[in-house]
Order: sequence, then structure tokens, then C-alpha cells
Amino acid sequence: MVELIVGSKGKGKTKELLKRADEAVKAANGSVVYLDKSSQHMYELPNRIRLINVSNFPVDSEDGFIGFISGVISQDHDLEYMFLDSYLKIANLYGADITGSVNKLAELSEKYHVNFIVSVSMDAEELPEDCKKYVSVVL
Repeated sequence: MVELIVGSKGKGKTKELLKRADEAVKAANGSVVYLDKSSQHMYELPNRIRLINVSNFPVDSEDGFIGFISGVISQDHDLEYMFLDSYLKIANLYGADITGSVNKLAELSEKYHVNFIVSVSMDAEELPEDCKKYVSVVL
């Protein structure tokens, strides 16, 4: 499953993502991972959630990001939820069409049974048509 939380900057997407991560870790039987552009939210997350600061790694393209995600999945066979904050920044997708990347997340989700909850700094109307089916929250 892929769920997009969309809205312009400052609308509360990260707050919603943190709330959803807290709920997920309480219900999850497997691991929960939170990817972000910094370690800023480390103390806002339950200690059972692994926070990964993507900016500490040489991820500089959409394909590199999908490879990074695949690596995280491959090292944790119990991974159940992956939260992606500031998606456009961590995936290097500002100004780009996110359709291919989101579809690749959907493929990974189906194949490895990982739930992706993703915050996207974009108004729902700006989303590519193929991505609108993944929208769960509009702020």
C-alpha cells in the first residue's frame, strides 16, 4: 500500500506523518522505519521506530533513491511500514514528475508487503493524474 499525504509547505504534513507513525508502531508486528531529510524529529518518534537521515547518504537521483529504499527493505525482512517525510527533497524530485517513483514504491509495496506513507509538498490538484489514487490525506 502507498498512501500520499499532500499539501503545500507548512500545512501540517509532517505532524500528520508523525501521528500516523506513532499509531503504526503500536499496531505493527514488524519493523517501522521513518526516512527524513534530517534527524530533527528523532525525539518525537517512539524509540521502536528507526529514523534514517537520508541526507547522510549519497542519494542524488530518483533511481538512487529507489535503490536506497530497496536496500533498506533488503536488510530488514520484518519491515512493515516505511514513512517518507519531505519526499520531493529526499527523492530528489523537486520539479519532476513523481509518477514513476510512486509507481515503483507501489511495486515494492506489493512485492515485499511494505506499507509506504509519504508526505508530498504539493497541492492535490498539482499531482499527476496517476498518483491521485494514492492520496489518503489532503491538507
